[in-house]
Amino acid sequence: MKAALYIVPTPIGNTGDITLRAIETLKAVDLIAAEDTRHSRTLMAQYDISTPLISFHEYSDTHVMDRLVSRVDAGESIALISDAGTPLISDPGYALVRGVQNKGGLVIPLPGACAAITALSAAGLPTHHFHFEGFLSAKRVARVKRLEALKALGTTAVLYEAPHRIVDLLTDMMSVFGEAHEVCIARELTKTFETIRRAPVSEIREWVLSDSNQQRGEFVVISAAVTQSTSLSAEGRALLERLASELPPRKAAQIVADHYGLKSRELYQQLISD
Repeated sequence: MKAALYIVPTPIGNTGDITLRAIETLKAVDLIAAEDTRHSRTLMAQYDISTPLISFHEYSDTHVMDRLVSRVDAGESIALISDAGTPLISDPGYALVRGVQNKGGLVIPLPGACAAITALSAAGLPTHHFHFEGFLSAKRVARVKRLEALKALGTTAVLYEAPHRIVDLLTDMMSVFGEAHEVCIARELTKTFETIRRAPVSEIREWVLSDSNQQRGEFVVISAAVTQSTSLSAEGRALLERLASELPPRKAAQIVADHYGLKSRELYQQLISD
C-alpha cells in the first residue's frame, strides 16, 4: 500500500454493500482509524479483517490526530472509516485530511455507500441540482430560519434527521413550505425495515404520526425544489377568491400561499390588481 490516508466508506445498513476495494484496503493498511471501534469490530470480523483499530472521532484529543498525521508522514498507510457510510459526509474528520495534505501526504478516497445519494436515487424528485444540508438545528427558531433559507434557494434539498425530531421537522416544513409541498422520506435505508415514501409534507406528517414504527431509525428527508411561480390551478384560484370575499386580501393571500407553497406577496398583488 502507498503511504496515504485512505477514506473508506462502510455500509449504511446492509453489510453486503461494502465494496471489494474497501475490503482489500482495510486488510492491507497499517491501521484503521474508526469512529467507534466497538461498532467497527463487528464489520471487521465479518470480512476477516484483522488490521489494528484506533479510535478517532469528533471528540478525540488533537494529539491523536497529530499522531495519525505523523504516521502517514513516516510512510504508513491509514484508513479512515465512520460508523456508517462515507466518512466526512455530515461527519467530522476534515481536519485529519487537511493535516495529511499540509504535510504533503496523499489522501486517497474510495467510492461507496452514502445515505444522501442512496435516498436521492429513489426519491422521484429532480436531482440535476441539489443542496446537501445534513442535520438542522435541534432548536426550532434556528431550524425554521434555515428552512426558510432553503426555500429561497429553490432547489432540491437533502436533510438528515434523528427519530425523536422527525415530527418536529415535518411540522416546521409544513409551516415554511406549505402543506402541499412535496417531500420524500427515506428511513432505515438498506436495512430490514427500509421505507421510502414521497407525498405532500402534510400527508407524510400524518402518516408518521399515525404509525410509531415510522418514527424509528435514521432518516433522510428530501425536499422538492420550490417553484418560484405563483400560478394557481383553477381550484386554487377559486379558494383565493372565496377567502378574499370573507377576509382581508392580505390574509387570504397568506392562507393560500401557505397551502400551495407560493409567495403571499405576489398572490396579494394579483388580488388587488383584479
